[in-house]
Amino acid sequence: MSVVIDKVNGEEELREAPEELSDKDVSDSTSTDNTWEDSSEFHRQMVIGDGPSGEEEAVIQSRLATYRDEDVTAESWRAHRKHVFILSEAGKPIYSRYGNEEALSSTMGVMMALVSFIQSGDNSIRSIYSDDHKLVFVQQGPLVLVSVSHTLQSELQLRQELLYVYDQIISMLTQASITRIFERKKNYDLRRLLTGSEKILDRLLNLVESDPCFLLGAVRCLPLAASLRDSLGTLLQKAITPNLVFSILVAGSQLVTTVQEKTVIEDCRLEPTDLHLLLNLIGATSAFQTGEIWTPICLPRFNPDCYFYAYISYLDSECTVCLILLSTDKDSFYSVSDCKKHIEEGMRTQNYLQALSSGLKSPSYSVGLVGVPDLRHFMYKPLDIPDNYRQLPQFTSPELEGPYCSENERHRLFDLYHYLHDRIHSTSRPLRLIYHVAEKETLLAWVTSKFELYTCFNPLVTKAGAINVLTKLLRWIKKEEDRLFIRYPPKYSTTPNPGKGSRGPRTDGTENGFFGGGH
Repeated sequence: MSVVIDKVNGEEELREAPEELSDKDVSDSTSTDNTWEDSSEFHRQMVIGDGPSGEEEAVIQSRLATYRDEDVTAESWRAHRKHVFILSEAGKPIYSRYGNEEALSSTMGVMMALVSFIQSGDNSIRSIYSDDHKLVFVQQGPLVLVSVSHTLQSELQLRQELLYVYDQIISMLTQASITRIFERKKNYDLRRLLTGSEKILDRLLNLVESDPCFLLGAVRCLPLAASLRDSLGTLLQKAITPNLVFSILVAGSQLVTTVQEKTVIEDCRLEPTDLHLLLNLIGATSAFQTGEIWTPICLPRFNPDCYFYAYISYLDSECTVCLILLSTDKDSFYSVSDCKKHIEEGMRTQNYLQALSSGLKSPSYSVGLVGVPDLRHFMYKPLDIPDNYRQLPQFTSPELEGPYCSENERHRLFDLYHYLHDRIHSTSRPLRLIYHVAEKETLLAWVTSKFELYTCFNPLVTKAGAINVLTKLLRWIKKEEDRLFIRYPPKYSTTPNPGKGSRGPRTDGTENGFFGGGH
């Protein structure tokens, strides 16, 4: 994408944005060219926000079941805005977002032929552009992932989506296992090991293009009184057992608190991608709502070759408050289950569950709390995180309100955010500040060493007015940061069982030597 300094398509760009913003910094914007922002072709299946409600989730799953049986020769199949395909190096179909992958075997064969042809010249294919389509290729080991899109998402954004899909597969099988399988048999049908996981990948693909968590590479925390969050962290901190390395409390798909073992903090941290994949797996699998679950799970960004053993249990009858305990010991179910009992007992005794349930009745907050009428919405990601705490990158945003009450309007706003994010993070000519005027709203994206901020204003706001709003917004966030973010996550220390430490060697996919390959 070509980027020109000065006035382009109703927006103003600054590459070296100041830490303090003034009216002069955005003084020469235009507001005439709005062709991109107001295109009527944008249609997404989910809304920006905290994820689908139970009713929305049921509708989505019904649609996906229909798409699975869709006729791949029909015009409706061709009309989808984005397709995702997964195949092996041997051309074996593994997954298709729409239609049955077996019916698409010849199509995937053509894709693999393109990959092989380019490889024969000691090159690798990255993308193909036609008039209104992008084909983006990602090869990870023996797997080839392809996105065919006629959206306005950038190649980099499509590539990131494919990497999320790949990581979700790794989370279920591990990279080492997949590599070993295809070394033994190059034409192996990986669908044998992924049977039933299609809805997990389907759900992920709906989320990655509609949930700002994925766009910003951060987790959303449940807005909560700092004293309550600290008390919950202390409760998790005290419920420990050897080889327990992560304790995570989630409510309504939002992070309440997380505690890491000290050794883990020294070596590496839990990445947002890993938590997103874990929560997607839990959200897509109804079996997790039935009781105590003990299952192997790989965290690809932590270590793609090893399993953790995840204890997953909902603490309330509505299945909204979920406790996730990750251990490196496959035989520690009963000791980890005891930790859960201590946590659950403490939460009930102190009425913490009731407090969380009250918080979930209004899981976000109104932009009106900021106290500035021109501001419609914002997304804020702090970047000045103390490195010694190694906590998850986080972000906050208010609930979407009018005029973004309809699904189409929410989709349109998220497309605008997606576009601004791509301009800010361009690999060739990144920007620090964009003032962007659309027909129905004005937006401003701003990145400094301390934060990343995307704001949406009413269309009549002046530059001076926008600067004034930003000043008030940043003051409000600073005042509320203890409620909106986990600033100083607690940690604990456990004593590994002899011979089963977190740094012990692994011999196969069920043993763990985590930290040798951590990131």
